[in-house]
Amino acid sequence: MGNLKKQKGIRKTIQSLWGLITNAHLSGFITGNIYQGPLKRFCVPGMNCYACPAAIMSCPIGSMQAVFSQKKPKFAFYVIGFISFIGVLVGRFICGWLCLFGLIQELLYMIPVPKVTVKEQIDRVLRFAKYIFLFGFCMLAVLIFRNKFGSLPYFCKYVCPIGMLEGGIPLIIINDAIRGALGFLFAWKFIILITIIVLSMIIYRPFCKYICPLGAFYSLFQKISFLRIEVNIDLCVECGACAENCKMQVNPALNPNSLECIRCGECISICPKSALSFKALNNRIKNKGLVAK
Repeated sequence: MGNLKKQKGIRKTIQSLWGLITNAHLSGFITGNIYQGPLKRFCVPGMNCYACPAAIMSCPIGSMQAVFSQKKPKFAFYVIGFISFIGVLVGRFICGWLCLFGLIQELLYMIPVPKVTVKEQIDRVLRFAKYIFLFGFCMLAVLIFRNKFGSLPYFCKYVCPIGMLEGGIPLIIINDAIRGALGFLFAWKFIILITIIVLSMIIYRPFCKYICPLGAFYSLFQKISFLRIEVNIDLCVECGACAENCKMQVNPALNPNSLECIRCGECISICPKSALSFKALNNRIKNKGLVAK
């Protein structure tokens, strides 16, 4: 248990530092100005709103929709190539270690209120929703529902709570003009945000499980990515500790590279026989660095 506690501390520290690095334009919260420097041309590997006053890089989902929604739609070669490269390298490891909104959900889940475990049958169906958001809202809707001016970034505009949390609310607090122009869309997105916040207190990472299109995209590479989790069947005693501890409701001993695994590494730390480990290419990564001893 000591190993697990230390591992959680290391992971949350990395999540926090990465969140601070990619949102280093802190003066934006005072001036209300969104950073427009050269770094904004590049995407972060996790979800992080472009409109956040502190963001110094772009969100891959927002960037992809921006390309698709142009007057003359183009294929988002850079964005899709970038996140495909990340997916091939590490799969959903980004979700567990570098996504700021993932950290926010985890912190909300730590609030001492009664927790809810979604029934397996319902959970299995709801997990498909994130693929609908990825292919439906982020791609097909942007390409199909168009006018002479182009299209809209439907997921960012009508669904994503991250934009409201990181961009909308700070800008509304700072900017009088924006505050005076609030309407139905703000109310709708605010309701979504509050819903996700409340759900995050009682369900572990509900946005990641059921909504996040980027997590859905990365999951497509889970089975083939260079970084994977390996089970040593000679060491495994089938105690069930890894499955019982997994808040993403995965059984690592049976399906270590499940599409739902965010590769947080907690199963590796809690295994009493060290039967689980990270594997990169053909080399096992022992509990060094990514997973505390």
